[in-house]
Amino acid sequence: MKREFAVIGLGRFGGSICEELSQQGMQVMAIDSDEERVNKFSSIASHAVVADATDELVLKSLGIRNFDHVIVAIGDDIQASILATLILKDLGVNKITAKAQNDYHEKVLRKIGADNVVHPERDMGRRIAHNIISKNVLDYLELSDEHSIVEIAVNEKLGGKTIIGMNIRAKYGINIVAIKRGNEIIVSPQADELIKIGDVLIVIGADSDINRFEKKVL
Repeated sequence: MKREFAVIGLGRFGGSICEELSQQGMQVMAIDSDEERVNKFSSIASHAVVADATDELVLKSLGIRNFDHVIVAIGDDIQASILATLILKDLGVNKITAKAQNDYHEKVLRKIGADNVVHPERDMGRRIAHNIISKNVLDYLELSDEHSIVEIAVNEKLGGKTIIGMNIRAKYGINIVAIKRGNEIIVSPQADELIKIGDVLIVIGADSDINRFEKKVL
């Protein structure tokens, strides 16, 4: 059964979410007050609607409460973002993800009931910074303010050792949850798994512990 999503705000962030969800075969309603933006997504989303997301009656008429997940991707208008999120919560929407402009905006969104709050520009900045600092860090995904998942390319210092031999859980408090080896992904690798140069370790842990590991072995 296909899940149904609604994306409110079709700027760069909301538009990219709308496109990706549609490509993944999901049912997507694209909503924006700008007719030109809506027209752009009329052939991409399942439905594209010109609507004011701060108008409760309009959202009710769209059947917004029936969607599995609503993404509030409104750009620079913080007031509209907050009001839309509040209305969605009052209408009983099952899950709400909202884009925040700053930490204060995030605090308000969480207080009024947003399930997930994202900072696209900040999070991408952190990801790029990690990639710049270490040539071995291939990707960086923030899980919370203090924990992340990182993809690390195995170099000469790591290659040729077993997971138990590296002992990174005891030394650094982080865990190897999977290994990418060519087209193969080894999930929950065994302690005696031999790490090879060219492998990619998928590591999870506190940012401070991951940083210590990076500085020591990369």
